[in-house]
Amino acid sequence: MNLNTKHRTNYFYPLMLCLVFNIFLSNSSAAQEADLEAIAKSESLRFINPTIFQNANKKSDNIDVTYYNCYWNIDPSQNFISGNVQINFKSVSSNIDTLYFDLSNGLTGDSIVFHQQSISFLHQNNQLLISASGVQSNDSINIYYHGAPSSTGFDSFKQSTHQGSPIIWTLSQPYGASDWWPCKNTLNDKADSIDVLIDVPSDRVAVSNGTLINQQSNGTSKIYHWKHQFPIATYLIAFAVTDYSLIEFEVPFDSTNTLVQNFVYPEDSITASTQLLDLIPTMQLFDSLFGVYPFYQEKYGQAQFGWGGGMEHQTISFINNFGHELMAHELAHHWFGDKITCNSWEDIWLNEGFATYLSGLTYEYLYPSNYWLQFKKGKINSVTSLKWGSVKCSDTTSVGRIFNSRLTYNKGAMILHQLRFVIGDQSFFTAIRNYLNDTTLAFKNATTSNLKYHFENASGVNLDDYFNSWYEGEGYPSYKIVWSQLGNQLALNCSQTTSDSSVSFFKLPVPIQIIGENKDTIIILDNNNNFQNFSFNVAFKIDTIIINPNADIITAQSVALSAKQENITQYYFSIIPNPADNNINLNFNELQNNFEIQLIDMAGRVAFDQRYSEAQAVNLTATNFSNGVYFIRVIAKEFTTGQFVVINHTSDQ
Repeated sequence: MNLNTKHRTNYFYPLMLCLVFNIFLSNSSAAQEADLEAIAKSESLRFINPTIFQNANKKSDNIDVTYYNCYWNIDPSQNFISGNVQINFKSVSSNIDTLYFDLSNGLTGDSIVFHQQSISFLHQNNQLLISASGVQSNDSINIYYHGAPSSTGFDSFKQSTHQGSPIIWTLSQPYGASDWWPCKNTLNDKADSIDVLIDVPSDRVAVSNGTLINQQSNGTSKIYHWKHQFPIATYLIAFAVTDYSLIEFEVPFDSTNTLVQNFVYPEDSITASTQLLDLIPTMQLFDSLFGVYPFYQEKYGQAQFGWGGGMEHQTISFINNFGHELMAHELAHHWFGDKITCNSWEDIWLNEGFATYLSGLTYEYLYPSNYWLQFKKGKINSVTSLKWGSVKCSDTTSVGRIFNSRLTYNKGAMILHQLRFVIGDQSFFTAIRNYLNDTTLAFKNATTSNLKYHFENASGVNLDDYFNSWYEGEGYPSYKIVWSQLGNQLALNCSQTTSDSSVSFFKLPVPIQIIGENKDTIIILDNNNNFQNFSFNVAFKIDTIIINPNADIITAQSVALSAKQENITQYYFSIIPNPADNNINLNFNELQNNFEIQLIDMAGRVAFDQRYSEAQAVNLTATNFSNGVYFIRVIAKEFTTGQFVVINHTSDQ
C-alpha cells in the first residue's frame, strides 16, 4: 500500500471531517473525552507478586513459543474457566528435561499431555514445572485446567454485568495472563500465530484476536473460532463474552479496504453507531503518517467492556466508551505496542508515549481548532507538576510506576513532540516509518536505543545528549530571558535552571514570540549553554516576549523581562488552577499597585481588560469565556509579563 496518501486525504477527509467534527463538538470538549488516568489505570493490571513472577519466568527461557491453540469453555454468568491450551515451541537449550509455564495457583491443572502421554507436573509459586524427557527441537504440549480465576487487585479475568446481562472479559497487562491461562508470560517471546476457540451459551457472542473463522453449534452452546496469524505478545491475547451487537464497516485506503468490527452493548448501539465513524479519519491519518495498519489483512476491532478506559489487545481493542481520544489511543497502539512491542517494561513509553502522542496528532491534523495547543499545554502542565521523574521506568516491579500517567504517557508523548521540534518534521516522520519497517523490529520487540538509532540515522544528528537528558534524566528546565532593544537591535540573555540535579543543563532550541506595535514574530534561540547571549534585528518596537508560545518544548515557570524590568524586580505570578473551570486565581509574589490584566485568546482578541489599583491576588470569573487556551498579560508601569491559562468548563461536558 502506498504510504503517500495525499490523494486519499483529498477525496475523503473533507466529507468525513464535517460529520465527525460536529459529532465531536456535540458530545463535549474533544480534548477531555478520554481520561488519561483511566487509560493508564486500565492498562495497569498486574500479577499478584511481580518480583517473584519475573525471577521465576526466566526459567522458561529454554524454549521459544511459536503457537498457542486455546480452547475455553466460558459462561459469562459464572466466574469460571475450563479448557486446554496447546503450546508449540522450539528448544533453545539442549537436553531439556523440565518445561516451565506460568499459571496462577488459584487454578487447577487437570492433566498435561506430552507426546500423547499424560506426564507428571508440579504446580507451585504460580508456575507449572513439567517433567518432560525427550524434548525435540520442535515440539508441543497440551495443558488441561479449570478454576475460578482469583482477583489480584485488578481484573485480569473479570465477571460482571451490563444492564443485567452477564459479561466476562480479560485484560492481562502487564503480568495478568497467567491469572487465567497457562502460558509463557513474558514480553519478548511472541507466538507466531494463535487459534482461539471459545465455547459459550448459544445466545452469547465470543470475541477474540484476529479473524472469525466460523461459528459452530454445539448443542445448547456455540463455538467461536478466531484465528490470528501475526506474532503476538502474551499480554495481548484476550477474549470477551456477552450479548454483543455487531456494528461493522470498512475503512477505504488507496488500494484496499480494512474491515472494522465493533462489538457493542445492545443498549449503547444507537449512540455508538454515530460515534464510531470517528475511527475512519483517525485510521486514515495514522496510515498516511506511519504506514499501513499492520493487521489490515484481518481486521481492526473494538469490544465494549466494563473497565474505565481501554486496552489494545491485538486487532481487538477493549474499550469502555467511544470517545475520540480513547479510540485514537488504543488504535495507535497497533503500530506502537502491538506491531512493535517494548522489549522490557523499562521501555513502556515506546508503547504509551507514542499512543498518547498519536491521539494528540489527530487534533493537529484533523480538527480546525485550538485543541492541539490545548493538548500540548495539558501534557506540559502534567509533566511539570512535579520536579522529578524519568521516562525510563525505574521500577518494573511497580505497576503504578510502569503506568505512571505523568511520566510514561505525558512526558513520553512530549519528548517525542519536542524531538520533532528539534530535528524537523521530515526527519522525525521518516525515522518513525523506518523504525516501524525495520525487519529486525517489525512484529518483534524494541528498545529505546533502537528508536534512537533511527532518529539519528534520519536526521544526521547525534542524540546522545537528548536521550541522556530526556529519557534517562529527570526533571525539566525553567528559563529566564532578559532582553533590551536599541533601535532595530534586539539583545537577549538566556539562562536556565533545572528542576532536578540529574540534569545540569538541557540543550534545546528555545522558541520565543516577540510582540509589539500590533506585530509579532517567532525566533528560535539555539540554547547550548547557560547565560547565553543572542542578537537579532527586529524592525518594530517590542513590548512583550513570550517563551515557548506554541508549547513545543517542556518547560515551566519561565519568564522574559526587559533589562529595565530585571533591574527593578524579579517578577512572577502563579495561576491556580490551570486548567481553570469557572474561576482563575492570580497570585502575585508581592503586592502590586496600578496594574492592568488582559485575557487574550489565540486569535489575538482581547477577551478581558481591567485595571486594578492595588492587589496581591486577583480572582477572574471565567464563566463567560469559551473553552480554550488564553494568554494572561499583566501590564504595570515598570513591567509587562504574562502566562498561558487553559479554560475548560467541565460543566459543559
